Amino acid sequence: MSPTGRSGSHRDESPDRLYTLTGGRTRSGPDAPFDLVTLVVAESEPAPGMQSEHTAILRMCRRPTAVVEVAAELALPVGIVRILLSDLLGTGRISARHPRASAHSLPDPDILEQVLVGLRNL
Repeated sequence: MSPTGRSGSHRDESPDRLYTLTGGRTRSGPDAPFDLVTLVVAESEPAPGMQSEHTAILRMCRRPTAVVEVAAELALPVGIVRILLSDLLGTGRISARHPRASAHSLPDPDILEQVLVGLRNL
């Protein structure tokens, strides 16, 4: 069962419900950096009175979580989740980053060369 109390097999994607979740919006904000693999991290705890989906996202994203995982867990279309994430990003309740490899996370070129030499010797 999802954090919102709904079973993933009983998705409620009725247009009325989706319209209500997004306040009628069909796109996330222009500055929203969300693609499927963007990692989302909660920067605050849920506040009383928050929309239940926002609360579920904040609880789910205590650790970095990909947008596609959030959508799957909430059983909502990715487009709707992007709008909800945009709301949370705009209020500073989440941060988002793309999981790009940085120069610091790449293996040492000398080690790669040694591996290549070893493979050639096989």
